[in-house]
Amino acid sequence: MVSNGKPQNCTDVLGCVEIPAGGALRLGVIQALTGKVAPLGLEQLRGLELALDDHGGKVLGHSVELVIEDTGCRPEGGANAALRIVSDPAVAAIFGTTCSGDAAAAAQVMTEAGLSMISGNNSAPFLTSIGGQRAPKWQPGYFRTASNEEHSGPAAARFAYEVLGVRGAAMIHDGDIYTRGLAEGFRTEFERLGGRTVLFAAVDKGDADMRPVLEAVAASKAELLFFPLFQPEGNYVLLAARSMPEMAGVTLMSDGSLIENTFIEAVGDASKGMYFVGPTPPTGPALDILRARYREKYHMEPPTDYYTSAYDAAGILFAALERAAVQRKNGQLVIGRQALREALAATAKYPGVGGALQCDAFGDCAEPRFNVLRMDDPAKGVAGLTANVVYTYAPR
Repeated sequence: MVSNGKPQNCTDVLGCVEIPAGGALRLGVIQALTGKVAPLGLEQLRGLELALDDHGGKVLGHSVELVIEDTGCRPEGGANAALRIVSDPAVAAIFGTTCSGDAAAAAQVMTEAGLSMISGNNSAPFLTSIGGQRAPKWQPGYFRTASNEEHSGPAAARFAYEVLGVRGAAMIHDGDIYTRGLAEGFRTEFERLGGRTVLFAAVDKGDADMRPVLEAVAASKAELLFFPLFQPEGNYVLLAARSMPEMAGVTLMSDGSLIENTFIEAVGDASKGMYFVGPTPPTGPALDILRARYREKYHMEPPTDYYTSAYDAAGILFAALERAAVQRKNGQLVIGRQALREALAATAKYPGVGGALQCDAFGDCAEPRFNVLRMDDPAKGVAGLTANVVYTYAPR
């Protein structure tokens, strides 16, 4: 049941979700669970499940029911999933999304419905802040524990310019707010340092023939190509580049979207010598404990560390729900929607897997820190890649 905001039921300006005694707290889950990005969506869901296990499957004595929707990693999928979620007046909050493009669409629906939403994977700068200012797609009630990739492109650019000595670079994106944002971040920092952008090009999602754009890269005399693309387009760029003699002298670099065993298995030795920029993963005893719990629950090694930021996002959400909710004497749980937003925004010194987390005025809850990795041995998979850190960038 949801109150209508009348004083006798609820004084919260956005209204309340009222859960009867013995009733379940319903949590909307919007993730990419089909398509090439599905492994990332599954890791987000698993991080949520591990956090829920910490609470015995309950929040303030009420069982938690997950209302799961798939976006397919498409903006229209994000909007449609969010519309289905907000049509259920018993949903207290949203956990999602996987892809940043989905989030831009879903967050607008979410905020108009007065809900709150937190992601463990979105990282596009356009969702929160750019240069310390509100970003174009920022929405009230949106939070995330993945690092703002405003600093990912600059990290890659600094490494290219200062470490590799590159002076002319090309960038390829696919028009998505995530990939274009990273490419633009690289270009801005690279040019600020004194480098030259010799090509800034786009491919379409679904393109398989990458030879035309790579011929343009080769003709531009680029020393390095930065292509922060998802699978399968990222796979096609790499495999085509390795097959073209004119691309032999071009250094190849991508980002965290390709730090996946599925990518490495698909391209094999073609990835050797390639660079990747991605968020610095957590380390320490808390990670060791969580990783052991993951193995015990899912009977496999975690394919990436992305489940850890999902685990932290879910933990922050549960803690905020506990602060915002009011337990009535009759056992009813009342959650003010604005109260929940304020509780999330007040998150400070939260004990995350990799250290303390604090949400800023734009919804970013993680400190930005990025590693550049080099692929030396594809046979070692993601574990070998993430262990081969050649550069670390921490802007603060």
